[in-house]
Amino acid sequence: MQLSKQVAFHKTMGDPTRIKIVYLLASESLHVGAIAGKLGLTAPTISHHLTKLKECNLVYSRKEKNTVYYYLNKKVLSHHGNVLHQFAQGEEGESVMSENLLKEKQKVMNNFLEKNGRIKTIPSQQKKKLFILEHMVEGLKVGEKYKEKDLNEYIQQFHEDFATLRREFIIHQFMYRENSIYEVNPREMWASTKLFVE
Repeated sequence: MQLSKQVAFHKTMGDPTRIKIVYLLASESLHVGAIAGKLGLTAPTISHHLTKLKECNLVYSRKEKNTVYYYLNKKVLSHHGNVLHQFAQGEEGESVMSENLLKEKQKVMNNFLEKNGRIKTIPSQQKKKLFILEHMVEGLKVGEKYKEKDLNEYIQQFHEDFATLRREFIIHQFMYRENSIYEVNPREMWASTKLFVE
């Protein structure tokens, strides 16, 4: 339920140190030692708070050589802000929006997919393209590592231009790539079609 996720998020954020960490990461990625230095706290204390922030997907990490850098997931932060706004309008407004979004997605699927599931053309309009990318990524397993060759073969079931679509997965944060190995990102990181609702 949306409400339980919101409660968990705001409980996590109900700590001054975590708010400071989010503030720091809003402007740049940092490693534990740098955050500890800026806040005058120990590295283990910072690691504890970062673990809590990672649990609600607000922060994610990337290893660069021997150092782990932490990044603020701005899409998740924006998402929680939007949900609060929707709650202020009433849950009815949210369900109507979700229903409209589903209808719109189905319309795009009908227009751009052949009966065998292949893509007729890659949509040029951003929102329509996101619907198609989302549809494709939903067929991949979260937590599984895909070699570039395997991902290319998967994409080719939908369209011959696997290089473009593979790039689009990365650009719109549907997937993460490291050393030619691809993984599906948590759904909260995906570029949201809700941002395009009129």
